[in-house]
Amino acid sequence: MKKSLLFLLLFFCASFTFAGTLILQGKYQNQNLYVLNGSMENGVGFCTYEVSINDRVCTDEVNSSAFEIDFKQFNIKVGTPVIVKIKHKDDCSPKVVNPEVLQPKATYEVLDINIDKNEILNWTTKNEMGSLPYVIEQFRWHKWVQVGEVKGIGNSTKNEYSFKVTPHSGENKFRIKQVGYGGVSKKFNSITYFSNVAEPRYTIDKELQVINFTNETLYEMYDIYGNIVKRGYGNSCTISNLNKGTYYLCYDNLVTEVTKKSKSFTGR
Repeated sequence: MKKSLLFLLLFFCASFTFAGTLILQGKYQNQNLYVLNGSMENGVGFCTYEVSINDRVCTDEVNSSAFEIDFKQFNIKVGTPVIVKIKHKDDCSPKVVNPEVLQPKATYEVLDINIDKNEILNWTTKNEMGSLPYVIEQFRWHKWVQVGEVKGIGNSTKNEYSFKVTPHSGENKFRIKQVGYGGVSKKFNSITYFSNVAEPRYTIDKELQVINFTNETLYEMYDIYGNIVKRGYGNSCTISNLNKGTYYLCYDNLVTEVTKKSKSFTGR
C-alpha cells in the first residue's frame, strides 16, 4: 500500500513539473526573432520545447543550440500585433538575441502636410509600423521648441492627423518627428507659415513686478545658468517671486535680457 502511494506521488510530481514560458509582445516589423537555445543540465536535449505566435504553434525546428522564429509561416502582415510564447523546461532558459525587432520604429512617410487658415497643422502619413507619438516642434528663440504631441495611429495604410499651432509674428517654421525604439528619431523637413499677427512689445510694471505684453504670446524666462523659471502663454507674466539677478526673456520670436534689482526690474 505504501509503495503504491509513493509510486502515485512520484508520478503526480513528474506529470506536473513546472516549466517556464518566455513571452514577447509587440508588432511584426518584417523581421524574424533569433533564439539561443541552451542544453539541459544533464546534457541531453535542448531547453525550448514549443514556440507559438498568437497562440498558433510554430513549425520551426527548436531542437538545436540556436533557431529562428519565422513569422512568414502564418502570413502575418507587417504591423500586426503579436504575442510570442517560448515554452522551455524549468532548469534552463533560452535567450532571444534581438527582441527589439518587435518594438515600433519611426518608419512613417509623409503624403501631405500643410497649415490651413485656422492655423491647424494637418498631415497625412503611411507606412507606420507601430503607434508612436508625433512630436510637433516650432522653431523660435533660435532653437526647436516642442509645442505639442499627437498619438500615432500606427497603421501602414493612410493616417490623418491635425494639431492647433500658435504662430508668432512673421515667418514660422514647424516640423513633426517620431522617436522610435532605442531613441532613434525621424524628423520631417520643416513647413513654413507666415502669420500677420502683430509683433508684441513688453513693458515692466515695476511696482507690481509684472511683465505686460501688448499681444498674447508664448513666453519663457531663463536664469543665467539656463534654468527655466517661467513659462506660459498670455499677455502678462508675474515676476515678483524671482530673486534679483539677470534673466533672459523669450517671447514671440525674440530674446531679450532683463535685470531684477532689489525691488524692480529693468529691461533692454
